[in-house]
Amino acid sequence: MRARIASLILLAGLLVPIWVRSPQLPEPEGNGLALARQRLPDGDRLARDLGPLRLEGAWQLTGASAGGYSALVPVDDDQLLAISDGGMWLHLDMRTGAPFRHAYGRLGLAARSKEKEDRDVESAFRDSRSGAIWLGMEGINAIVRMNAALEEENRVRSASMRAWGVNSGPEALTRLEDGRFLVLRETPTSGTGGRLHEAVLFEGDPVEGAKALRLQFAGPRNFSAVDAATLPDGRVLVLMRRLVWPAPLTFAGRIVIADPRDIVPGRTWTSQEVAVLASDMPLDNFEGMAVRKGAQGRVEIWLISDDNFMRHWQRTLLWKLSVDPAQLPRTDASKRVR
Repeated sequence: MRARIASLILLAGLLVPIWVRSPQLPEPEGNGLALARQRLPDGDRLARDLGPLRLEGAWQLTGASAGGYSALVPVDDDQLLAISDGGMWLHLDMRTGAPFRHAYGRLGLAARSKEKEDRDVESAFRDSRSGAIWLGMEGINAIVRMNAALEEENRVRSASMRAWGVNSGPEALTRLEDGRFLVLRETPTSGTGGRLHEAVLFEGDPVEGAKALRLQFAGPRNFSAVDAATLPDGRVLVLMRRLVWPAPLTFAGRIVIADPRDIVPGRTWTSQEVAVLASDMPLDNFEGMAVRKGAQGRVEIWLISDDNFMRHWQRTLLWKLSVDPAQLPRTDASKRVR
């Protein structure tokens, strides 16, 4: 994603030529981080676009360790782990009423080169029992499994994702309720009206050689699929993002829902719109999404944006949303069982 944004800005004449290629990322300068709450539109205005979702809060992260986050997973109660496309991790403690705390470090990836593709994490899923984390790596189109200490255990470059390109790979990854893994390609397939995305459904752990089923996922027109998360009821939320304008950088977002029970070999897996992320909200390049059980039967949905290390033009934002699952749109399968 960063290369495409940089190219568009360059065309607009706002970026020096060094950004034609991916920049070398600076070494971390410590874990200094500040959290600033953002103003929100009024509740009626939010409800028009967010539908059943409630925006509980929005914050901007600033500091040396705030930048490049493209994946987000829940850890413990009100704690999150953000992972950057530079191979860094950020542990956030967002407990209500408690002091804001965080930790920052480097992933223990086996590849130690300075090439971006060797640390370009774009998606993640964390097993709450073992602490193992599966990472979707763009550029090399690989899935990497990390242990609870964030050290690499194993990886696979599945033939099912081999032709996904160097900048349009496994941007969305989640494990389904039955143990299968779902991976979505970021960009729509050409010739499909900007709606159909290649996807792979692994029968089990991809890095252990699980069989892969190719399929197509239908999202909103001309949006990229940038993350996915499994709800407690087994359905899947997919975060979609579109670059609307390069100067100044303007993004649009969507959250859609799809039911794995609707997946049929040879048929397109369809989704339904849940929410619109509009420009009058605190909005940027949202790429990471985490889901967890909340209070009183609600589900929390956390989003994080990737500033592409272009802090003069973009921000690292964190959203907390919540929803009553019963208010989410019903998919074909859920209509049949009600």
